Amino acid sequence: MRVITDLDEARRTILARRPPEEATLPPRMREGVRRIFGADLSAAEVVGRILADVRREGDAALLRYTAALDGARLENLLVTEDEIAAGLARTAPEVVAALRIAAAEIEAFHRRQLRQSWLTFEAHGTLGQVIRPLARVGLYAPGGSAVYPSSLLMSAIPARVAGVEEIIVATPPGRDGALPPVILAAAHVAGVHTIVKAGGAQAIGALAYGTASVPRVDKILGPGNIFVTLAKERVFGLVDIDALQGPTETLLVADDAADPGLAAADLLAQAEHDPMASAILLTTSAALAERVCRAIEEQLPALSRRDVIAASLAANGGIVVVPDLATAIELANAYAPEHLCLLVRDPMALVGLVRNAGGIFLGEASAEVMGDYVAGPSHIMPTAGTARFSSPVNVEEFVKVISLIGLNDRGLRALGPAAVALAECEGLTAHAAAVRRRL
Repeated sequence: MRVITDLDEARRTILARRPPEEATLPPRMREGVRRIFGADLSAAEVVGRILADVRREGDAALLRYTAALDGARLENLLVTEDEIAAGLARTAPEVVAALRIAAAEIEAFHRRQLRQSWLTFEAHGTLGQVIRPLARVGLYAPGGSAVYPSSLLMSAIPARVAGVEEIIVATPPGRDGALPPVILAAAHVAGVHTIVKAGGAQAIGALAYGTASVPRVDKILGPGNIFVTLAKERVFGLVDIDALQGPTETLLVADDAADPGLAAADLLAQAEHDPMASAILLTTSAALAERVCRAIEEQLPALSRRDVIAASLAANGGIVVVPDLATAIELANAYAPEHLCLLVRDPMALVGLVRNAGGIFLGEASAEVMGDYVAGPSHIMPTAGTARFSSPVNVEEFVKVISLIGLNDRGLRALGPAAVALAECEGLTAHAAAVRRRL
C-alpha cells in the first residue's frame, strides 16, 4: 500500500475529487449491450431505451428485460407471502436473530428523530407546520455477486418509523427466478409491504412510472450500478430520489497510539466492497504507517475477497503522513468522506473540528463495520464528496412539511400594506388587488 508524505501529492492523487463522468462500460458489459440492443450503446443510451420501454409497455418490458439481463423468465413479478415464509425458513436462525437485533437498534435510533407537527397562536393569527409521511416509497436492493440485507434494513426501517404507508422493495432475481432467502428474511423483519422481482434501470422505471403490477412511488432510494444511478437521475423530478451514490469510502485518522492491526483491518474491510472503493489512512506517525502496511500484507491472504481488496487498495487506497491532527482534519473536511474513523487518543476532542462527513466513528471500539450493521444509524451515507451538503438516510427522507397559515383580521390589517407594497414593487397588480379587497 502506498505511503505519501507530500501533502500536495496526496491532494492531487488519492484525496482528489474529480467531476463525475459517465463510466466506461467494461468489455463484457459492452458485449451484453450489443447482444441485447443490437448496437454499441453508452450506459446513458441503454437507460434511455429501457425507461422508454417500461413507460410505454409496463410489465411486459419488465419481464422482457428481466429475462434478457438477469436470465430469469418470470410469470409473476411480485413475491408471494409463501415465498417470503420459505425464505425466512431457509435463512439460518442465527442470521435471523442478528437481523432482528440490528432492526431493533436501527428503529430505536431513528425514533429519536421523529418531528411533530406544531402550531403557534400569536396576535396575527395561527402559524405552523404539518408533518406528513410520504405515502409510498421504493427501495432498491442490489443483487449480483453480493447481497446486502443490512442495506434493506437501513432504508426500510427509517421509512417505517416515519410512518410511510407502503414500502416497496425492488431487487433482481437469480436465473431461477428466486430471490436470496436472506433478502426475503430482511424484508420480513423490516416490515416491507411489497417485493418486486426486478433490477437495474427497468426497476427504477417501474417504480417511477408505475405498471399494472408495480405502483408508482413518491420517492426512490438505494444504491445500484451505473444503470441504476443514471436511471434515478433521469426520473428525478417525476419522483424524488435520495442521492446518486458513488463507490463507498472510508477515511481513517490515527495518531501514534493507534493499533496498526486494527487500522489495517478497517482498511481491508472497506476495500472488500468493490474495486472502486476507497480506503485511506491519515496518520501523524510514519512508524504507524509502516506497521499498518505490514499488517495489511499479513492479513490479506486469509480473506475471501482478497483480489477485490488488492484492486481497491492499488487503485484508490493509500496512507498519508501528516504533521498533526489538525492538518488531518483539514484534509478530511476537504475530502468530505462517507465514513470518518477517529483512531486517536481523544476522538471527542476532534469532533468539533469536523465539518464534512457522513458518519464519525469515535475510537477503536467504534469500528465502521459496527455502523454497517448494528450501531443504529443508517449506513446509507453520502459518498463522492456529497457529505459537504447532504446527510445519511434518516427519517427526514420520508416525510414532507406542509406550512400552515391562518391569519386573523388583525394580522391582515397589520401585514397587508407591506404585502401590497411588495406586490406592486414586483409589478403583480392582481396580487396587490387581492389584498386591497380584504383591507
